[in-house]
Amino acid sequence: MPQIDDLSRSLTALDENSTLIAVIAMSQSRWLVAGLVPGIARHPLKKLEADEAALLKLLQRWRAEAGKAGRTITRIAVAFAAGRDGFWLARWLRARNIEAYVIHPSSVAVSRDHRRAKTDRLDTALLQRAFLGWLRGERDHCRRAAIPTLAEEDAKRPSRERESLVGERTRLGNRIKATLARLGIRGFKPSLRKAAERLEGLRTPDGEPLPSQTLAELRRALARLCLLAAQIKQIETARCERLKQRPEEGLHPMILVLARIRGLGIETADMLVNEALARLLRDRRAVARFGGLTGAPDESGARRREKGLARAGTARVRRGMIQLAWRFLMFQKDSALAQWYRARAAAARSATRKALIVALARKLLIALWRLVTTGEVPAGVVLNSAL
Repeated sequence: MPQIDDLSRSLTALDENSTLIAVIAMSQSRWLVAGLVPGIARHPLKKLEADEAALLKLLQRWRAEAGKAGRTITRIAVAFAAGRDGFWLARWLRARNIEAYVIHPSSVAVSRDHRRAKTDRLDTALLQRAFLGWLRGERDHCRRAAIPTLAEEDAKRPSRERESLVGERTRLGNRIKATLARLGIRGFKPSLRKAAERLEGLRTPDGEPLPSQTLAELRRALARLCLLAAQIKQIETARCERLKQRPEEGLHPMILVLARIRGLGIETADMLVNEALARLLRDRRAVARFGGLTGAPDESGARRREKGLARAGTARVRRGMIQLAWRFLMFQKDSALAQWYRARAAAARSATRKALIVALARKLLIALWRLVTTGEVPAGVVLNSAL
């Protein structure tokens, strides 16, 4: 029985005589719009500037042309592939009573030729064919992305910005260490508060001080490092303040429930809730697929092998869950999941342990999903006191 939030097929009957269908191939500066207009034999194709008002005007013009051909348009359905522009256009169109859908590009079937032709015109034809099948109710003809609200998208920004800043801090710290290593200096820690003061006392193996240009470069790098640390601290402080002042607002209860698990901090809880656990996922299989923690079997005839992780889900959730699985073994040693892992990894090889840690991450993600949706605490998991 199809679910209410089923994204794999349309649950609304398609009347092709009263439905105007349009697909858009979007680029940074121009949009190519292809349409199926009832009563019009030709399939119109129009290139526009990247302007939502011009798109709305074009759709109204096609509706008028259908009316002149004796067709009354009661439904307008527009689709485009997910990409750089995100979901703002879909929200804008829906606010004007136009059905807007965002299609996963990887779900649209394409030619497997080594050098296949690829143009905006061909892309709109492929997307149009896939979108028509989806509108007709054909299951898995293509996959539609859930369109978040502006508030839901905004809630993800602190965690994503922090992840970007932490990556930049790591890159900058490694660059400082590499610069000093070229001069034979090792053991310097750029993350220390007095790192800038200690630059003056550094000496090469020959007893020489740092060259003037290198010293100036390192000072600027350490200044950027301090700025990054301050910005990361600001994001973390603001998040904690929001949780303390408004604990019942939005997704905050889910975050606070996860943060009570020993070994799982506010940052990981915030990322998991906003990126995965707050979604209306159908079952545990859907949760594992969304986290990118399922396998990719390769079976043909007598051949049976596993190609590894499918990596079809969210990379941010997959990385976070694998890191959390290792921490879980340290902080939740008496839990049923940790005992399950140790019973199978006791005499296993290194490669087998790596595969098992992915399996543990998958089981743990499903257990956390059940915790925030049904309140079922994983067996043996130790909870801290409420924040």
